[in-house]
Amino acid sequence: MSGNKILGVIPARYQSSRLPGKPLLEIGGRTMLEHVYRRSVASGVFFRVVIATDDSRIYDAAEGFGADVLMTRPDHPDGSSRVAEIAAKVDADYVINIQGDEPLIDPRMLRELADGILNDENAVAATVCVPIKKEEDFMNPNIVKVVRARNGHALYFSRSPIPYRRCDTDCPIWEHLGIYAFTKEFLLKFVSLPPTPLMEAECLEQLRILEHGYTMTVIPTRYPSEGPNVNTPEDLEEVRRIYERRKNGVK
Repeated sequence: MSGNKILGVIPARYQSSRLPGKPLLEIGGRTMLEHVYRRSVASGVFFRVVIATDDSRIYDAAEGFGADVLMTRPDHPDGSSRVAEIAAKVDADYVINIQGDEPLIDPRMLRELADGILNDENAVAATVCVPIKKEEDFMNPNIVKVVRARNGHALYFSRSPIPYRRCDTDCPIWEHLGIYAFTKEFLLKFVSLPPTPLMEAECLEQLRILEHGYTMTVIPTRYPSEGPNVNTPEDLEEVRRIYERRKNGVK
């Protein structure tokens, strides 16, 4: 990793249809955003970790716990676009988009992701995956599946259960985890690429990369998050229970 400047950016917006103010929700005495920021810094991967927001409440909270935080435009269509605005202003070689609703992200996963893109000279982007072990997860359209080539490059992402198992084989089944690394040059290009049919059909932003003919490497992580990303009140309560058990020394 020596000689490569890797920037970490955590896009954080206040509005959420299911959990308003999600980044500032309290978990174990700290906001969710602070947990994500501290774990990102603890990875040792980044020369700088920036929280990117368009909301003064998030800005003030981030400053309060000592984070590096910058304001962005309010009109970004997605997190990648917000991350790109920050990346354009910072001297960096690579950029990792860290999801702000992953308070239990394992810092070692960030290192795996960084190593994955650095070690694949043919890839302009990278992401991670974990094996799917439950049939209900395989069938769940809210869990995104990915199929990989022999060299680890992404062939396709889908909400559908892929690959279709017509024959009983040991073909791996992977869940895609929504954390991304990019070369800075490609990230700035990526956010200007026009939408694509598969991306719009599946509502999966990463398909825009594949449909435009670019290469993404997919790394099976040995260090998945210790709990769910927080999208619903139920997710929030589960994460709070995990932190409470940890505080009480219960595994």
